[in-house]
Amino acid sequence: MFSLGLTGLLVRRNLIFVLMFLEVMLNAAGLAFVVAGARWHQVDGQVMFLFILAMAAAEVSVGLAMLLEIYHRFQSLDVDELSEMRG
Repeated sequence: MFSLGLTGLLVRRNLIFVLMFLEVMLNAAGLAFVVAGARWHQVDGQVMFLFILAMAAAEVSVGLAMLLEIYHRFQSLDVDELSEMRG
């Protein structure tokens, strides 16, 4: 699942899809923590998953705000067209 997210992150050029595949990667990492915690009968994996969920929620809110600002400024969400942002 993580490799699927990484592949989609590298292949897609639309910022919405980039954020979506970043979420897939975070969920895969969280799932790995839960599975490892269940394997060793520890709750640490579930605690780490809660931290990952909080980080994913923050990433979504900041990412969508940036996405809206980029769309208003450039009228596009294509990653290649945003190279004009370099200052």
